[in-house]
Amino acid sequence: MTSAEPTVERSRTVNWTDPMIGAGLARTMSGLEYMQAMIAGQVPPPPITALMNMGAISAEPGMVTFTCQPDESQYNPIGTVHGGLVCTLLDSVCGCAVQTTLPAGQSYTSLEIKVNYLRPVLASTGELTAIGRVSKPGNRAAFAEGEVRDAAGKLIATASGTCLVFPF
Repeated sequence: MTSAEPTVERSRTVNWTDPMIGAGLARTMSGLEYMQAMIAGQVPPPPITALMNMGAISAEPGMVTFTCQPDESQYNPIGTVHGGLVCTLLDSVCGCAVQTTLPAGQSYTSLEIKVNYLRPVLASTGELTAIGRVSKPGNRAAFAEGEVRDAAGKLIATASGTCLVFPF
């Protein structure tokens, strides 16, 4: 194996807060209250947000917005950001949009997600913005749609997802 250019070692350090702090608080608040408290810094975000360079920036009933800063640490073997990052971002906004519709004592988990990838993502793509919207709330199952756009506003991917709703 030969390489035209020398290998340059890179690193990234990920720090997070105990995830059970936020999980415990989630049981005592409505989903919307929880999301808004997390955005305000009153509730620590889940560790996945640090790992994926993403975070919620707004929440209202049935809708959330996240941003994500892609970088080389998320590249796949062909030199683009792995589709799993975009899928995780979409799963997060769809699930958190559903969460904003839930009363205290209710939770959710993803049952399925279908993603359509429209454009590749590179570190140079810039900040991604993802929006999740509930298309049908429910007491047992809820449905949401999501989209990811690049820094220029171009559509990167879309998704539809189903969440199982259940008591904590």
